Amino acid sequence: MTISIGSDHGGYQLKEQLMETLKEKGYKVIDQGCLGLESVDYPFYARRVARDIQNDISTKGILICTTGIGMSITANKFKGIRAALVTNEDAAKLSRQHNDSNIICLGAKYTPYEEAIKYVLIFLGESFLGERHSRRVNMIKEVEEK
Repeated sequence: MTISIGSDHGGYQLKEQLMETLKEKGYKVIDQGCLGLESVDYPFYARRVARDIQNDISTKGILICTTGIGMSITANKFKGIRAALVTNEDAAKLSRQHNDSNIICLGAKYTPYEEAIKYVLIFLGESFLGERHSRRVNMIKEVEEK
């Protein structure tokens, strides 16, 4: 599985930690920036990760900023993207099972590495359940086309 990951300066350190662990676990990881702690604008990095998924360069994405809110708002503006701001293990699981989310968003200020890696691994390991959830995801797709 190929994962595209991006952050702003607020999420940079967490991004670096997650990338290292994911590579150790055999995932192919595309680093879409940022490249340090210098202040940058999060929409730029959300766009890069969203485009990777839209263009089938990666199958899943991870976005990190200080709260995760800005990244999730921005990513969800892109057709076909279902970005979920995750704050616990159950949300990580259900975002995949029920919503077929393809990007997990994390807030570095509120999510220590030990929790973040748990959420990410759950997110990457779960599958969409389909059935009644497909109807709802299709309704989301209809909304994004208007």
